Amino acid sequence: MAASSLLVLIDDIATVLDDVALMTKTATKKTAGVLGDDLALNAQQVAGVKPARELPVVWAVAKGSMKNKAILVPAALAISFFVPWLVTPLLMLGGAFLCFEGFEKIAHKFLHREEDAAHKKDLHEALKNPEVDMRALEQDKVKGAIRTDFILSAEIIAITLGTVTDQTIGMQFAVLTVVAIMITVGVYGLVAGIVKLDDGGLYLSQKEGAFTQAIGRGILWLAPYMMKTLSILGTIAMFLVGGGILTHGLPPVYDAIHHFAEGFGGLLGAILPTLGDGLFGLIAGAILVAVITPLQKLWAARSA
Repeated sequence: MAASSLLVLIDDIATVLDDVALMTKTATKKTAGVLGDDLALNAQQVAGVKPARELPVVWAVAKGSMKNKAILVPAALAISFFVPWLVTPLLMLGGAFLCFEGFEKIAHKFLHREEDAAHKKDLHEALKNPEVDMRALEQDKVKGAIRTDFILSAEIIAITLGTVTDQTIGMQFAVLTVVAIMITVGVYGLVAGIVKLDDGGLYLSQKEGAFTQAIGRGILWLAPYMMKTLSILGTIAMFLVGGGILTHGLPPVYDAIHHFAEGFGGLLGAILPTLGDGLFGLIAGAILVAVITPLQKLWAARSA
């Protein structure tokens, strides 16, 4: 009897873990846009940091990220338990923020090129100045990265919560915890690898052997483009994910996109709903930026 009870318990545990893994996979797919942006942004945060301090900075931000999630996961569970009706509005708000942030990145790139170039120049000049407090500069970067991480982590937790709202509170806790840990380890592990990629390329380029040196030079050439590619893919994914959240929350729009896609067969019919979500996200982001940006400037002018 005891043995059979133990087997039933093990089977129940295996079933729960399987469900957690399945829902974690689903939640991770839905948070792909935020993950890409999170990865690119945090890798950029260590730009200007001395090579010997890159990994300590990444580690400091990773610890701050875990603290952020230690706050966000219980807060999400509390919302789900006490005010479950708030999950959908929060999810819609997160989707709208993704679209806004994605379009703002595009607008900023075209409208503030000179400001960005001046900022990079000032940063390089500051790094050459021996009187600059590098420790203070590093701490500012860490604090800024942790603030950015809090916003992105809140989006990830909100999207994840939206995928498990019909589950028990225990299952919600398991999925949110697994996603929080997996994302933190995955993102900051990749960030650490990316920021040290050029060091690895330099090491290989100085080794003996023409083939090894060629690989090293290839890595050195690839490293800057990898960051740009991550940023571009992250922005595209933000529109796809954010737009998808918004269309799911607006049944008429969702139905219109899928009804249109049904007129096409094969691969095109399969990808049209996703492209429709992305286009809707792009339009929503443009509208939000057009409305919110003047309000931000007005607020800043009044606060000055």
